[in-house]
Order: sequence, then C-alpha cells, then structure tokens
Amino acid sequence: MLTAKQEKEYKIFATKIRIEVVRALGTLGFGHIGGSMSIADAVAVLYGGVMNIDPKNPHMPSRDWLVCSKGHAGPAIYAALGLKGDFPVDDILTINTPGTHFPSHCDRNLTTGIDMTTGSLGQGSSAAVGIALGNRLNGFDSYTYLILGDGESQEGQVWEAASYAAQQKLSHLITFIDCNGQQLDGYTKDVNDTRDMAAKFDSFGWFAQTIDGGDVAQIYNAVERAKLSPGDRPCAIVLKTVKGRGVSFAEGIKNNHHMQISREQMESALAQLNNELAKEGGK
Repeated sequence: MLTAKQEKEYKIFATKIRIEVVRALGTLGFGHIGGSMSIADAVAVLYGGVMNIDPKNPHMPSRDWLVCSKGHAGPAIYAALGLKGDFPVDDILTINTPGTHFPSHCDRNLTTGIDMTTGSLGQGSSAAVGIALGNRLNGFDSYTYLILGDGESQEGQVWEAASYAAQQKLSHLITFIDCNGQQLDGYTKDVNDTRDMAAKFDSFGWFAQTIDGGDVAQIYNAVERAKLSPGDRPCAIVLKTVKGRGVSFAEGIKNNHHMQISREQMESALAQLNNELAKEGGK
C-alpha cells in the first residue's frame, strides 16, 4: 500500500522531471513539451520505485523494461534517468544538438538506460510484446512497461500487438495509454476519435483501468491492481491527462505538441515549478 511518504516522494520526483524537461527544451529553444509533461507523473512512479532497475547496472538481465513508444516524450524519460543517476542530469541540456546522446526521440544506442529505440509510432507496442515474451521464455519474472499515446493508438499495429499479447497471456506486460486528447495536428476527437480506450483493450482480452494520470497515488495503485489482476492477461492503464500539464505556456494550448520556447517562457515556467517543488517539500 502506498504510504503518505511515498506519495510525497513521487510528487516531488514528477515536479523535478518537469523542471529538467523545461530546462533542456528551454535551453534548446524548442521541443516536444506537451507529451513530455502529460506523462511525467507516470514516469515518476515507474522510475521512482515501481520498476526493478539499477542505474549502476542498467543492462541487468532481470530488470524491468520500459518502452516509450511515443518516443517524442523522450525528454521526460531522460530527465528521470538523469535524476536517478544513470548519467549527470545536466547532460540533458545537449538534447537534440550535434553529437548529443539525447536525441529528440528515444534511442537505446545513444542513451544509457533506454531499453528500446523508438520507431514509427505504434511500433513500440510490438517491441514491448516481444520483450515481455522473450523475458518470460528466458525465465525472468520481470515486467515490461509500455507507454503509448492516444493519437498513436490510431495505428493498426497497436491492436495487432494487443491481440497477440492477450493470445500469449502476457500478464507481465503493463501498458500506459496517455490520453491527453491531443495529437500532432489537433484533437483526437476531431482527427480520429479513440473513444473508450479501456473498453477497447478489455474487448481484446486485457485487464483495463481508467484513472487520473496526474495523480501519482492512482497511478501506483493501478499498477498494483494490474499485478494482482486475475487471469493471465496483459494490463492496460488508461491515463486521463492534460497535455503540457504543469507549464503555463503549454498547458491547454492546442498546438503544444512541439513548440518554440523563449528564454522568458522557460524562466517563468521554472519559477512556477520550483515554487511548486518548495510547497511539496522538495529541494
């Protein structure tokens, strides 16, 4: 059961992730701010204690794996890894510049701690299914976590993978769907409405839940329920989120998938986030 201390630590970690994303993308002057912010809370829970990982041994065979299929949210993953000690967090300030180890989208060949390179949207679902199946065949009791976007879930490959995961009874595959209602060029309801994502996954034979994706306690409890769910089923956790959450210049803006970020916007956002961090008791 999640303690009050753990909940506080997760909230602090999520805010620190947001701070590092804003620092990195603000220094660059542009980037994928919206989708990085909407998954910060889920990433904080995963890397903050739920996942079995070791920053000193990032390739530990028995580790839990994470596939960020919506790879444009890589800055949030980089921030979490840096804060956990996989590399100096200030290294992220080189994001998307020549010679960097932190490209715009996740690349396992460049960044320590990244388990799977992002391909075209949707491909991460198949990769995660393969990883989960491979780890089971190798006798590991590890979990594979997958992060999908709601716009990305318009891809047919996602549902082919979902069907196969259920067929193979991959109970150690837990998928987060970041339902922030927006995609690259508009709102999902206008482009290709994804409707009730939990009902869709349930119809494919998954154990599915819908929660507030900005509430770390709900995220933690949903993972615990997924691990205890009856039947050998993969698990889907639909996160109801807000794209750009926590950053005033991006939150609630229609075209916030990839934005230009001025020095003034960065400094204002950092002041806002550092004030929130102080209220949470962080340093």
